Amino acid sequence: MVTEGKTKMTMRERLAYSFGAFGNDSFYGLLCGYLIMFITSHLFDTGNKALDNKMISIVTLIIMLLRFVELFIDPFIGNAIDRTKTRWGHFRPWVVIGGTVSAIILLILFTNMGGLYKKNAIAYLVVFGILYITMDIFYSFKDVGFWSMLPSLTTDSREREKTATFARVGSTIGGGMVGIIVMPAVIYFSATKTSTGDDRGWFMFALIICSLALLSAWGVGIFTREVNSDIRKNKKDTVGVVGIFKALSGNDQLMWVACAYLFYCVGINIINSLEVYYFTYIMGAPKAFSIFSTINVFLGIIGTSLFPFFSKHLSRKALFSSLLIFMLCGIALFSVAGDNLALVLIAASMFGFPQPMVFLIVLMVITDSVEYGQLKLGHRDESLALSVRPLIDKFGGAVANGVVGQVAIIAGMTTGATASTITATGRNNFKLLMFAVPAVLLVIAICIFAKKVILSEQKHAEIVAELEKTWGKNLGKEDDLNVTTETVNIPTPITGELIKLSDVNDDTFSTGAAGQGFAIKPQDGRVLAPFDATVRQVFTTRHAVGLVNDEGIALLIHVGIGTVKLKGTGFVSYVEQGQRVKKGQELIEFWDPTIKKAGLDDTVIVTVTNSDKFDDITLTGQPGTNVKAGENVLSLQVELKK
Repeated sequence: MVTEGKTKMTMRERLAYSFGAFGNDSFYGLLCGYLIMFITSHLFDTGNKALDNKMISIVTLIIMLLRFVELFIDPFIGNAIDRTKTRWGHFRPWVVIGGTVSAIILLILFTNMGGLYKKNAIAYLVVFGILYITMDIFYSFKDVGFWSMLPSLTTDSREREKTATFARVGSTIGGGMVGIIVMPAVIYFSATKTSTGDDRGWFMFALIICSLALLSAWGVGIFTREVNSDIRKNKKDTVGVVGIFKALSGNDQLMWVACAYLFYCVGINIINSLEVYYFTYIMGAPKAFSIFSTINVFLGIIGTSLFPFFSKHLSRKALFSSLLIFMLCGIALFSVAGDNLALVLIAASMFGFPQPMVFLIVLMVITDSVEYGQLKLGHRDESLALSVRPLIDKFGGAVANGVVGQVAIIAGMTTGATASTITATGRNNFKLLMFAVPAVLLVIAICIFAKKVILSEQKHAEIVAELEKTWGKNLGKEDDLNVTTETVNIPTPITGELIKLSDVNDDTFSTGAAGQGFAIKPQDGRVLAPFDATVRQVFTTRHAVGLVNDEGIALLIHVGIGTVKLKGTGFVSYVEQGQRVKKGQELIEFWDPTIKKAGLDDTVIVTVTNSDKFDDITLTGQPGTNVKAGENVLSLQVELKK
């Protein structure tokens, strides 16, 4: 059922959502990593090598093409979910339905469908294509629904962060677990204990993962509850592939980071997908892949934990280039490691360790490109910008799926093959495609990022500062303001000492360039809405918020001077753009010691950014006195100048 206004989540709900993330990423790992290996190494076994290879080639190309098609279907899926209205909410029905249908169909794809391909190859290809696209669509319903429901679980920002942290842990363990158990499970359940197992072993492995995915989807459906709130009533933008390309064409920084990430993503997906083939067919030690997968899970957690340290001491360009060069060194060592397990594990770890940090760098630049585009284009394309990264991830996965099938054929790693049957030519072809091609793609990514991406932390801070100066100045021209001569009082949003704006240690604010107003030396960290209003601007750094009330007064509440440099550290935002807020409702909470420890001024500045639309803006409070949140300190005449 759907509840009203819930802020706190129970531990049961949080664990259920975390288990959902575990099952979701386990399923994704099975789908993108091991379905292809099952198809190339076990599915087709007619005894006619040429026919088997032809079927493998066609099926893997079908998968790649269908995944490209699914990219264009995703926006319609998101729109359908958003329009869903049931007693169980928007998202949970799709998590359960999508999780159930996709798990059942994927399990069917891990069979030979009663030997249909031997009886009628065309019929098999048609049935496979229909099942695959159906499965992929229902999985997308589940995936989009699952991650989109996070804001609906609670209206409390801190509760969301806790739940998101639980989900990230579940996701990391789920995705890593698939690689850890794949070969031991396949070999254990196989009737013939070969290095690659048999059909029964692969089916049982798929049954384990699909069962976990199904159970986790039902766990989310049964043990979580969606919340009705004003935030959820706001209309959401439906982002399509065409819209994303439009956003790229107007925002050069978004375009260049997307290009760099595209080459990087295709390169790492090829290597990541082929690693299990390397352990199985080059080393002849498939169970050793579990050792690597276990190491990789821990390295991923360590890498994510170290990211704040590295990002503090290195610029984004330097860190991005350093991480990719480190990965290239890992690729070079990997290419000459042969069957030396120690060298292979070191090389594979060198390649895998930086990946979470590269992801975070790209995510930060894409997020910052929202403000860059807003300043350059005059409008904010947040949903478009943030849709670029998952689109590229899916594109990279689709390309890798197609490439892996062809690599398996070229290297002779198809049905019946073992490490001993792979020829020297096959090994060389495999290494060339696994290492040389991705290495070139990573070098291209380094060049694009180094030469074209200029969005550093300092540059973003300058952009946000510029946006703060101009925000709300023209709202009077666009909004339907009430032309009256009423005196409107504006309360302080926070408790503290009242300060004249001219005494603020910032030229932009003290000169009135950002509008007339006042400042407060805060005595606590709770920023409250001074009047009923609509949230018109929420900065990604969470240090400022823009409100517009029914009289058209555009109010900027800015916490601290230079606090944009903190990148949101020490700040919690409780509102979203477009949300309607009531007087006294908490907007922002900040931890004052964080600001002071960074050597920054914690003064809270409040300005009427469209001051030129109003008359007689007067500070009614006495500067130097303590005022409480909600106490009137400023007045103005509401009259729009013609």
